[in-house]
Amino acid sequence: MLTFAVIDDEKDEVDALESFIEHYGKVRGIECAVYRFSNPIKFLSGYRPVYDIVFLDIEMPGMNGMDAARTLRKMDGDVALVFVTNMAQYAIRGYEVDADDFVVKPIKYGNLEIKLDRILKKHAQKDSPRITVYDDGTAKYVPVTEVRYVEVIKHSIIYHVSGGREYEKRGVLKNEESLFLDNDFAQCNKSCLVNLRYVLGITGYMLHVAKSRGSSDYDELTVSHPRKKDFVHTLNKYLEEHL
Repeated sequence: MLTFAVIDDEKDEVDALESFIEHYGKVRGIECAVYRFSNPIKFLSGYRPVYDIVFLDIEMPGMNGMDAARTLRKMDGDVALVFVTNMAQYAIRGYEVDADDFVVKPIKYGNLEIKLDRILKKHAQKDSPRITVYDDGTAKYVPVTEVRYVEVIKHSIIYHVSGGREYEKRGVLKNEESLFLDNDFAQCNKSCLVNLRYVLGITGYMLHVAKSRGSSDYDELTVSHPRKKDFVHTLNKYLEEHL
């Protein structure tokens, strides 16, 4: 199943887009679910990373699409984002928030079909596994890529997530080690795994880990002496492949 969120205050445009998505699903043999939001504040309130593709109107009263996209990216760095706009030149700024594409109103099915094919092909290559955490008894599904680092304190695992959020549960790191090591994490000391995407640098044995994507604010973690050589090698390899 593909899950879509459509955020737009123009009902006729949302009706048309929903109809096109449903038709696309029938043509491609994919079950599609569409969730509609008339404003971005309602969409972002209590957001959970359960959508595959988000269609976001750029021009809306209150919070505009660009501001909404920046907030969304702090919560979910992996969801496919498509801007909907009356004027194509506005969508050029989409690179600032890692937007996948844009569609111009009035939306045409043929154009949308090409863009959806392209987006699904792209994201099929980078689907991120998610971990289940609990916040006041409510289950949340956090992409592994949004976890900045994982540490063990006594018998608790603490997930430090982009934006400063923390989630804690009982357990041992060894049980989840392979999941993180397979997704660009490296162990900096015996009780901590670090997401290499967030590493800003190393000073001596102090590791600087960004508090969110694109932020210059950071937490300091200790790289143990026995692990420093392997950690630096893994980090350098990651940077060579991704920069």
